[in-house]
Amino acid sequence: MDTCAEHTPSSLSVRRHRSVAEKRRIVEETLAEGASVARVARAHGVNANQVFAWRRLYQAGRLGGTPEAIKLLPVTVEASSSVSLAHREEASVPTTAVGTIHIKLGPAQIRVEGNADAALLRMVLESLRG
Repeated sequence: MDTCAEHTPSSLSVRRHRSVAEKRRIVEETLAEGASVARVARAHGVNANQVFAWRRLYQAGRLGGTPEAIKLLPVTVEASSSVSLAHREEASVPTTAVGTIHIKLGPAQIRVEGNADAALLRMVLESLRG
């Protein structure tokens, strides 16, 4: 008589291989506003810690994208209440734009008022990007 316990398929933990595209889809579900990583993971039968690891790979561009990939950010443009663009052209006011740029990147916030030095602004944004 065999003394080893028999394992049925239901008693073994089955590891499922997920494609990069599937991992990316799961991660993107967690990035939706109001999404819960735990709920998304549970819905796909994945441990939440695994999904967090995939999110780190995704953010580093290692889930099918490249780190240099262009990332689009939401932008809000507010019209100046003092002078409209059409009025500036008619009055032949110099085209040097004076305004405010307010950028939120995670916990960091940047506010630039007046004329922005493009080279300095690029350097600051690149250092935040990591």
